[in-house]
Amino acid sequence: MDYKSAGVDIEAGYKSVELMKGFVKETMRPEVLGGLGGFSGAFSLAKIKEMEEPVLLSGTDGCGTKVKLAFIMDKHDTIGIDAVAMCVNDIACAGGEPLFFLDYIACGKNFPEKIATIVKGVAEGCKQSDAALIGGETAEHPGLMPENDYDLAGFAVGVCDKKDLITGEDLKAGDVLVGMASTGVHSNGFSLVRKVFDMTEESLNKYYDELGKTLGEALIMPTRIYVKALKNVKNAGVRVKACSHITGGGFYENIPRMLPDGKKAVVKLDSYDIPPIFKLIQKTGNIDDKMMYNTFNMGLGMIVALDPKDVDAAMAAMREAGDTPFVVGTIEDGEKGVELV
Repeated sequence: MDYKSAGVDIEAGYKSVELMKGFVKETMRPEVLGGLGGFSGAFSLAKIKEMEEPVLLSGTDGCGTKVKLAFIMDKHDTIGIDAVAMCVNDIACAGGEPLFFLDYIACGKNFPEKIATIVKGVAEGCKQSDAALIGGETAEHPGLMPENDYDLAGFAVGVCDKKDLITGEDLKAGDVLVGMASTGVHSNGFSLVRKVFDMTEESLNKYYDELGKTLGEALIMPTRIYVKALKNVKNAGVRVKACSHITGGGFYENIPRMLPDGKKAVVKLDSYDIPPIFKLIQKTGNIDDKMMYNTFNMGLGMIVALDPKDVDAAMAAMREAGDTPFVVGTIEDGEKGVELV
């Protein structure tokens, strides 16, 4: 009897690490100390000393049941971007700069090429957010998970000078809401999506004219990373007063999180075009408007509140980062919450 016969292939683990080393190397920052393979990742904090009052920010998340889509499509090169995005967008939303990321992959069986492909996506997400991939773990769980299944999660750490934290504390009536376009469903609401559509290879390969692509291609689009856009806004001298990452819970849960008591967000639904994938989900599943906006991002992945005088400069900075911004509403006095009009 040995470990391999019990379902854990140590040699496959070694091979996975070798295959992913090239991808990981591309994410390195000058602050990273040592290389891949140690018991922990080391990251120098020397540059943080330049800040007046540095604050560490952290975020952890996964991709939810979107991984089921990757299984069916046998496409594993972008799901890692989703894992990174869910963490670093939260850090950026607070005004922070992501510094490093660690991933955790739990799998029924370690197929080295598949694991390396997943990590390739993680590395791409780290490159998009200028975060270093300084470590991770791949754990085989024979008997607990089917051989071809896996789950992916991650953890990010960032930093921000306390004076630059985005808190929403000084929001006032008349401030303007600017939303940045999402790339689709991102990584939230897939439990509902999987009830609306048959999650089969045949169904996912069906081409829809309104989408301009197959259903699977539209659904698996990786989550947009907004780190560079928000960094551009800051570098343009614009202060973001409040910020909301539109994830699980959609508009109704996430937008109020950036508001102080006595202020409400009024979002104009005709201020931007809702992507076709959401219209298809709603029509196919016969889902009412309230549920759609309480589940999905509906085409806006990040919403920021700005002083009116800063809107043009902020939107120019977002476009420079490759994002598409829209003026979508305003802040008003009233009971804390969001109003869709």
